[in-house]
Amino acid sequence: MEFRSARHTDNLPSIVNFYTTILGLELLFSFENHNSYSGAFLGKPDHNWHLEFTSSSTKAGHTSDPEDLLVFYPTQKEEYDAIIQSIEKNSIERIAPKNAYWIENGVMILDPDGFGIIVSHLKIT
Repeated sequence: MEFRSARHTDNLPSIVNFYTTILGLELLFSFENHNSYSGAFLGKPDHNWHLEFTSSSTKAGHTSDPEDLLVFYPTQKEEYDAIIQSIEKNSIERIAPKNAYWIENGVMILDPDGFGIIVSHLKIT
């Protein structure tokens, strides 16, 4: 099975910059003006998942709940450390998660749309 999470945004350039610069994802594919939509696919090459963000003249009408989270599990200490350093270098505010589990097992930040991101250290080998 493959997986794609898709979300409409009013901040496509900021979203692409955030997920590539801060979280270390790669721009896998992008498109412009396809049926009035532009978008970007972000992820890791050769993985069976990616995030898709689209924009159009229709404004994004979503709101984020404190439990709406994308959780990333870096598997290498170097990758985790690079993400944490990028968060600090870019002065991204850490947010206290609603779920106490993530206080001990991850770092929470918000993406440019205000959605929660957890970077967890649980899968580091």
